[in-house]
Amino acid sequence: MPKINPPATAGGSDAQRMSSVIQSTPTAFTASARERLEVYLAGRTATGRKKIVALTPDASTREYFRIPWKKGNAVAAVYPEPFDASVHPYLDVTRLFRDCNLPVPEVYDVDADAGIIVQEDLGSRQLCQVFEEVSDEEREGLLEQAIEVIARIQAAAKLAWELNFFFEHYFGSYRKETLTHGQASELKAELNDVAAELAACTRVLCHRDYHTANLMLDTQNRVRIVDHQDARMGPASYDLVSLLLDRQPAAPSLAEVRSHRLFFLDTRRRYGLAPIDPDDFSKEFRLMTIQRGLKAVGTFSCQTAVYGRGAFYERHIRPTFQIVLQAAEWLERFPVLQRMIKERIA
Repeated sequence: MPKINPPATAGGSDAQRMSSVIQSTPTAFTASARERLEVYLAGRTATGRKKIVALTPDASTREYFRIPWKKGNAVAAVYPEPFDASVHPYLDVTRLFRDCNLPVPEVYDVDADAGIIVQEDLGSRQLCQVFEEVSDEEREGLLEQAIEVIARIQAAAKLAWELNFFFEHYFGSYRKETLTHGQASELKAELNDVAAELAACTRVLCHRDYHTANLMLDTQNRVRIVDHQDARMGPASYDLVSLLLDRQPAAPSLAEVRSHRLFFLDTRRRYGLAPIDPDDFSKEFRLMTIQRGLKAVGTFSCQTAVYGRGAFYERHIRPTFQIVLQAAEWLERFPVLQRMIKERIA
């Protein structure tokens, strides 16, 4: 990550002399956004300052500039304060959305000390402006495209967030382990496939935390639901995976799980729901086992390492990994994930 040079002596270069104006307090810079951006660019491009073009800002304290970048242009968002890139909301959500293959600008570079994020230049055609220039038919087509993106966000982002939660807290909080760029890229590619395939499944209303600790028996011995505040739409297998596999001391037998899956599909039919092919549901169930299991490992890791509750949660990590591994092996997919689990529970 690029850093701002320290203040220069009197005989230094223009870039070094300019860097002396970039002094910051813990909360704000004394130099202007343009001055900081000029210093940032000084060592990266031979293009003069005139090539920096201020863009109309939105209703925020950020300032935006179009800048020369390699063989084209980029947009620099310049913040009024330094920030921590590891927890920056824009960077965090951008990573999440790009992992979901959502159409956000690519981030080219970050200088957190200078308060600068350089990202892909998407041009100047705002949809609101284009709507005023095109025919009604073209406008309708663009509007439908924008609506489709809403659906993609709703369908994919939650599952991808849960997998990223596992990545952050199992490797980071719990193991204090830093994967190489290649290892992280390979594993995230497989996890993205899991999220994308589950996002394409038919959506139904899900409790989304449907394990036996959240089910009560009333005085009439009827099963009652609690802790349902996070209910939302999701794949049909979500709650069944939670019920059968969450916090189990060991992987249940495949025959037992199959019996419960078939009972569930039969019960759905009796309630007048659309039938689901058992083979298709079996595959979805395994994918959901991977997704849900890794999310659970992330939760157990976070509770253990961040909140100091390992006495209750840590014991669930290994058996949950074994359940995830069993599902991946049955699918004969995700070799990177399989190898990662085997290496860490051997």
